[in-house]
Amino acid sequence: MAEIFVGTSGFSYNDWRNVFYPPNLPASNFLTFYSKEFPIVELNYSYYRIPESANFTQMLKKSEYNLQFVIKAFGGLTHNITDQSIPVILPKFKDSLLPFWKHSKLGAVLLQFPQRFHYTPRSRIYLESLINGFKPFPVCIEFRQREWLKNSVYKKLREMDVAFACVDEPSLKGLLPPIAMATSGTGYVRFHGRNREKWYIGNSEERYDYLYTEDELKEWLPRINEISANTEKIFIFFNNHKQGQAIKNARMMIGLLHQS
Repeated sequence: MAEIFVGTSGFSYNDWRNVFYPPNLPASNFLTFYSKEFPIVELNYSYYRIPESANFTQMLKKSEYNLQFVIKAFGGLTHNITDQSIPVILPKFKDSLLPFWKHSKLGAVLLQFPQRFHYTPRSRIYLESLINGFKPFPVCIEFRQREWLKNSVYKKLREMDVAFACVDEPSLKGLLPPIAMATSGTGYVRFHGRNREKWYIGNSEERYDYLYTEDELKEWLPRINEISANTEKIFIFFNNHKQGQAIKNARMMIGLLHQS
């Protein structure tokens, strides 16, 4: 059975004060506090800008080298693709991750593609080139376009040792269903919430404003068991970050996993 790591997507939220962080805790100490309870964190701010490697070095120190880090790829590699993405942007982004890699704390690089990233010959060629360019870093892919849910895609990901991100999100046209899939030694599950009303019309704060019930999380236990049987480790992240709901659900999931 796989070793399971549960954490949250991001950690630096002011509205987590009084819910998770003590009210007077300086924001500079959030990561240290977080690392006392959780073994892994997913960093999403790297989607908006390529971080400085010095920032990641500081994060390692603040976490006292107790955390695994998953880093979302810069948007210039997944959303705003140009002829500069692989030859220019990719090397800069990889360099920023070296502190995590050198200390064996890089859980994965998360490549999250938008719904407009369709299953076309051009996209497939680009994706394979991008994955190869990230070697030897571990890579995980989250598709948001159902066209990629094909056995041929799963087979290719297995050949390239790339993890497939399973997702829980609203049951809406165009979004991915909650499937259990393992394509590498690492399983990956992201809980985005089920806020149907705000998914397409709200901002990111509203979209991920959702608190899972225990029964909703229990639906995933058989899927996690299935993934566990085919992997060495599983990363589970909660992205429903508003008002610390991700913390509540991460704790709930940990409790359910212990019970099962």
